[in-house]
Amino acid sequence: MQDQWLNDCCQNNSDFIKNKIRAVVLLFHGLGGGVCKSLLQYELALAEQDILTIEPYYGPWCWMNRQARLFVDEIVERTWREFKLDESTRLFSTGLSMGGLAALLYCRYGKRPPVGCDVLYPVCDAVYHYRERPDVSTSMNAAFYGYSEPFETVLEEHSPLHQIEAMPDIPYQFIHGNNDQAVNILHSDKMVAALREKGCQVEYLTIDGMGHGINVPLSVWQKRVDFITARV
Repeated sequence: MQDQWLNDCCQNNSDFIKNKIRAVVLLFHGLGGGVCKSLLQYELALAEQDILTIEPYYGPWCWMNRQARLFVDEIVERTWREFKLDESTRLFSTGLSMGGLAALLYCRYGKRPPVGCDVLYPVCDAVYHYRERPDVSTSMNAAFYGYSEPFETVLEEHSPLHQIEAMPDIPYQFIHGNNDQAVNILHSDKMVAALREKGCQVEYLTIDGMGHGINVPLSVWQKRVDFITARV
């Protein structure tokens, strides 16, 4: 990669793509995620389909705050320039846990609009999640420090469920386990219901016995790959 800034700020699977890039997938990591040194099987599977994955180093505690959104906008635009992508090349937004929240919010706020969104056990209600676990308030306090608005207003700005009226009408896929002790399945239940009430196309898979990164069947990752490849 010639753009050193881009190389410093994200990981991609371009070394494994053999033909013209057919689409781009943003992959947002969860709370505490950092610099990546290896690719997931998911990323390698998409590379086999000539689909570029971009995993931004957007901040381990950022909760897709304003700085993170601008940062990812820059990564996306530099990706289009670096790989000389057509304007018609499709962008997908995906993520898990905090990264699921980020993926949904990027559909809401991103400069280049995604055409589809796939999320795995996502945080959808940031207002509720603030007190769902002890570590969440600590990280959100850091992420949103210095904002001039009332804190409740800031939480709603960063809460997909509270941004439902502004969410785009694109295909969505939600996958959540009924044994998730970190992000309750009610996050997805409520968000899916709200999107469907808006008339959005939503696929929703609830997985019996699956926790938060625990007991995740291989079929879940295949469904995530299929969601992208079916829309390229």
